[in-house]
Amino acid sequence: IENAIRTAGTAPSGANKQPWHFVVVTNQDVRTQIRKAAELEEKEFYSHRASPEWLEALAPLGTDQNKPFLESASCLIAIFLKKFSGQKDGKKQKNYYTAESVGIASGMLITALHYSGIATLTHTPNPMRFLNEILIRPKDERPYLLLVAGFPEKNAVVPDIKRQELNEIASFVN
Repeated sequence: IENAIRTAGTAPSGANKQPWHFVVVTNQDVRTQIRKAAELEEKEFYSHRASPEWLEALAPLGTDQNKPFLESASCLIAIFLKKFSGQKDGKKQKNYYTAESVGIASGMLITALHYSGIATLTHTPNPMRFLNEILIRPKDERPYLLLVAGFPEKNAVVPDIKRQELNEIASFVN
């Protein structure tokens, strides 16, 4: 996990500001708190916020408001986006291209974990501000992604999802 985070920390970022913070959570009590808060947001999503089309798109994946994996996985990695960093002359320093930078770092983290044999699941209940409170992060940091990470159980069932073919996701100009 540490080496994967080191890898993520090498991601390119706007003006090299590195506008991310990773919180690795293995404490069972904290993971239980996160699950309870996430499931409250998910209940609202599935019962009120999501459109019928969105719920239909999710149906083949078998997801619902229950998120037991938040407690059973080896760890959770909360990824925070920092719009500002440090202070210079008493003023916060603005970070640039934060969403793009944190997105690249998150992708590198997931790839590094996969190459280490660790399975991941991205989880993004919305809103995720409960993570700031539970993980004692500053209010000016925004939860970007909650990454579930661990070794899969022997009987784990992965949805049978199809990936697009190369010609559907790429064009080549010679």
